[in-house]
Amino acid sequence: MRPIEFDKIDRKILAELQADGRMTNALLAQRVNLSPSACLRRVQQLEEAGVIEGYVALVRQEAIGRPTSIFVEVTLNSQNEDLLQKFENAVQACPDIMECYLMSGDADYLIRVVAADTQDYERIHKQHLTRLPGVARIRSSFALRAVCKKTALDV
Repeated sequence: MRPIEFDKIDRKILAELQADGRMTNALLAQRVNLSPSACLRRVQQLEEAGVIEGYVALVRQEAIGRPTSIFVEVTLNSQNEDLLQKFENAVQACPDIMECYLMSGDADYLIRVVAADTQDYERIHKQHLTRLPGVARIRSSFALRAVCKKTALDV
């Protein structure tokens, strides 16, 4: 996907929606100085172009009893395309895995897992991580605290 050309109004729309995805179209239009119909057309164009992927509620991990983030480096025993696909499909099916990135460097993948505590992570490790296809090595690091956690991109 190649980058889309934005004008100043598109950037304002994106900034406003990243700050509050639930705001009404009327309020958004007022904030970006457009008519409601013109604003809605712009938002729909951004959605159709794939710039806006969707709208979500951000849930605080601590509020649901899963305050611990663990970063897991995974090395596979092969770079076979079929194995990579099986691994990625299994990762996507695991509810405790919040993010997974194919990496360059020592590890093949970097995964972020959320857990209630170390005992909960042990469960995730035994039931999910060690059973992922092709895993040769797992190295886990517990986050002590989040220093910076952003959801909005600078547009």
